[in-house]
Amino acid sequence: MNFSAYMQEWLYGEEGYYTKKRTIGKEGDFYTAASTSMFFGGSIAKKLIQTIESGFLSPACHVVEIGAHKGFLLADMIQFLYTLRPSLLESLTFVIVEPFVENQQMQKEYFHESFGDAICLVHVKALEELSAKEAFVVANEIFDAFACEVIKEDHYLCVENHKAFFTPMDAMMVEALKPFGISKGEVCFGYLPFARSLARSFKRYEFVTFDYGDKDAREDFSLRIYANHHTYPFFTLTDLVENTLRAPFGLEEMFQKADITYDVNFTHLIDAFVQTGAVLELYTTQMKALVEFGLIDLLEILYENSSTKAYTQEMNKIKILIDPAFMGERFKMLCLRLV
Repeated sequence: MNFSAYMQEWLYGEEGYYTKKRTIGKEGDFYTAASTSMFFGGSIAKKLIQTIESGFLSPACHVVEIGAHKGFLLADMIQFLYTLRPSLLESLTFVIVEPFVENQQMQKEYFHESFGDAICLVHVKALEELSAKEAFVVANEIFDAFACEVIKEDHYLCVENHKAFFTPMDAMMVEALKPFGISKGEVCFGYLPFARSLARSFKRYEFVTFDYGDKDAREDFSLRIYANHHTYPFFTLTDLVENTLRAPFGLEEMFQKADITYDVNFTHLIDAFVQTGAVLELYTTQMKALVEFGLIDLLEILYENSSTKAYTQEMNKIKILIDPAFMGERFKMLCLRLV
């Protein structure tokens, strides 16, 4: 099978990695910004408030998270809305797009533990189930988990029985790859269908997403496996590298048991949204985005209303989000609007 089908099965098949409860953070395979500090969600909540106050969205819009895992991000946003603009909790509609029942149940339990019956959380399995006039949509690290093809000149990657090999492209695939303009690396054909789904669901939206990657193609492979906070380049789990470079296990041992991911090509992602009529609002590093959203203002509130110890502890977490040596520069923020 071609690699995109293999990756789809790895992550979203019947026993796929993302179909089950997964621990994210110190005890899991990797960290995310939402699992690092609640001020990540707090900053996005402040961005939502700015968007509403500017008049682009109304106080009655939908607030939608896609790829919520346990629900940390949306819950943190709600907590900060309660502090900053509590009246919005009475008018906003909170939605999580989650296709897997086990994850839905985990999110419901977390929201009940956090808010009791004070917050009504709506679940849908797919964007296609949503239809609303306007929405603020947020997604953290979802596009790096979209199934991709892996290409090398005029060959593409296939996997059979967990054995990887490159095979020549046919004319149809050569033609399909032309708009992407790269000869080596990962190519995702799923961005455009996603952008179209978003445009069909909402007449107007602001979409904010964070992920790791760059705006320009690297012309190299970034495909990798995350397991227990260790990173393994994908090809080190295959026969396509010499034995001295091989990982101590192969694809079969890691299949559906660890995360598989790659760098997002933000040019490809932006182009997909533009094709559906969306407009690029901002593309920048995570560090700059969080500061622009209002992180500094939130830290001032924390400083004035907490002990020195609590402030120091939270600052140590926030440093991971904004330090260029950690998430600050490696992760990017993309904001798009459909008007």
